[in-house]
Amino acid sequence: MKNDLPGYAALEALWREQRQAHLRTPFPSWETRATHLKALCAMLLDHSDALAEAVSADFGNRAKEEVLFSEIALVKIEIEAALKHGKRWMKPQRRSAGLWLQPARATVMPQPLGVIGIVAPWNYPILLAAGPLVGALAAGNRALIKMSELTPRTSALFEELVTKTFARNHVAVVNGDASVGAAFSALPFDHLLFTGSTHVGREVMRAAAGNLTPVTLELGGKSPAIIGPRARFHAAVDSIVTGKTLNAGQTCIAPDYVLVPRGKEEAFIARARACVARLYPDFARNRDYTSIVSERHFARLQRLADEAAAGGAQLHPLADASGAVASGADASIRRFAPCVVTGAPDDSALMREEVFGPLLPLVPYDTLDDALRYVNARERPLALYLFDEDRATIERVLRETISGGVSVNETLLHIACDDLPFGGVGASGMGAYHGYDGFVTFSKMKPVLTQPRFNTRALIAPPYGWRVRAILRLMMKR
Repeated sequence: MKNDLPGYAALEALWREQRQAHLRTPFPSWETRATHLKALCAMLLDHSDALAEAVSADFGNRAKEEVLFSEIALVKIEIEAALKHGKRWMKPQRRSAGLWLQPARATVMPQPLGVIGIVAPWNYPILLAAGPLVGALAAGNRALIKMSELTPRTSALFEELVTKTFARNHVAVVNGDASVGAAFSALPFDHLLFTGSTHVGREVMRAAAGNLTPVTLELGGKSPAIIGPRARFHAAVDSIVTGKTLNAGQTCIAPDYVLVPRGKEEAFIARARACVARLYPDFARNRDYTSIVSERHFARLQRLADEAAAGGAQLHPLADASGAVASGADASIRRFAPCVVTGAPDDSALMREEVFGPLLPLVPYDTLDDALRYVNARERPLALYLFDEDRATIERVLRETISGGVSVNETLLHIACDDLPFGGVGASGMGAYHGYDGFVTFSKMKPVLTQPRFNTRALIAPPYGWRVRAILRLMMKR
């Protein structure tokens, strides 16, 4: 019973407060929505330094610049897009009523759903809390946000700032451990968006099903990078390494493994080492490289590396954190050096689980057919990265693989395009948001048929006779 969940009663009272406020103002004007979006933007920009410092403290070290461009700047861009286009988004859309319903008029009316639940993860706590909030506010909703307990300083500061910026019955932040998260997911939201692991996503979906709450699940999985036969090889390696080392690989769309033409493994490792040296000079003391978020997550990465090595894999650290372990990791400051892994057994945890860290397995392939079979034999990933200059190859990979999103000759940056939907497929999630697609996710796109005073309804009403039979002959004509 959900009433037995710790903290459920208090959360339900907060949800009810927002629900009642929504019923009092079910369709806020665009001017009201724009005011809320501008308030969110000002909140983030005015406190960007404090937020970046909190994130860095939670991780142990994360560069201020990385937090600003990968989290706060991306939210600002999305807010600006919503402010530019939102008034048009909320207008009813004309649709065709079709020949046989003339002269009726058909439209789709975007309508606020009500109260939106947002569950944000620890890896990008600001982006993945405030980003969905942009779509919810643009669509005219109210929102409750559950922050991660793994980033307590960031979560507490974000709650404080939201409390100062928004009325409690409009936007509120909830903090607490996994038990609070379970109670949160059991609330009867009008829509629930969860970002996190596939395992927890299943639990969230199960809890939401009790209320028939529609869900958007942004999960993860093993996102492949394919270096094609006609790729600009050095540029491909540089892009993959840059995408993998951002936030020390603690990114849901980070390249998880690389399919590389057989025989190119050593060239990949050499170029990757040069790239890391350029990105993070004097690695052991470099302050631009992010720490692993917790001792538990650090230990997990070390277990992945150790198990793969015990199974015959070779570890190739791309930089030296301390020299204490083969993977180049320094547990004292949770600094895990980027490490290429070759020869990892297919049944190892490294090759079965999402890595979510700077371990990068290489998988050699002989033909593009082999590479595509390898990808398609596994669960559908959140992202796929293809590097090649041949248009036919690019089109083939796009047609013959399914993933949440794709970047061609690039990594990660499709998430930064505010006009592209972001979401997974299958084990990597369901639904999408960002830009107009976020507005649609958090709206009821309500179909409306308007019948004028003078119409043809009587032509098809009983009693059925020659007139209806004649109309049917025309409608059913081949």
